[in-house]
Amino acid sequence: MIILALDTAGVDCAAGVYDSGRNTMLGEASDMIGKGHAEHLIETVDRALDQAGLALSDIDRLAVTIGPGSFTGIRVGVAAARGFALSLNVPAVGVTTLEVMAAAQRDKTPDRAVLAAMDAKRDEIYLQSFAADGSPLDAPRAVSIGEAQAFAAGFDGEITGSATPLLKADAGGDHANRFPISVVARLGAAASPDSGKPKPLYLRGPDAKPQAGYAIARRV
Repeated sequence: MIILALDTAGVDCAAGVYDSGRNTMLGEASDMIGKGHAEHLIETVDRALDQAGLALSDIDRLAVTIGPGSFTGIRVGVAAARGFALSLNVPAVGVTTLEVMAAAQRDKTPDRAVLAAMDAKRDEIYLQSFAADGSPLDAPRAVSIGEAQAFAAGFDGEITGSATPLLKADAGGDHANRFPISVVARLGAAASPDSGKPKPLYLRGPDAKPQAGYAIARRV
């Protein structure tokens, strides 16, 4: 199965073409642009397809990051994924930014639980924890810094994401919310094609609803 993966949820505008049968990235393109995803995404997709030596008609599934992240960027990526999927008559699946971050961390530290934590500003943190096998232990949510610190204090595992310095006193290095587009592609290949059309995941405001199917929050 050939997957076209898109990520516009953060500062990157990225696209990747992945062959799930061979577990191989065929082509990828990524630029750290901050803003302006709508103007750059199609050109980024074209670069990834050219590198793979494939046409858009060769794609069997779309995968896209649905947030949390940049409100405008997420809408651009989700709209593009749904548009491509409709025109190609193929499935489109969404993966959350938090699960992608956690999967990228597990690639570095296998067999460890992961707490994905993004600085949401306004004294809040987007938070979700995952078991060592990648299964979610709780729902993605926006919590106060104090609540996140209390949760992290009892968490036995790795912490990743831009909020890491707020939760871990000895955190060093770069903790930007960035990850390889290959991780989005891999998770998209494993996702159920019957999960419904991807839609933005909002964790703030009256329309904020954690994705269905997650367990009640608990510490690892």
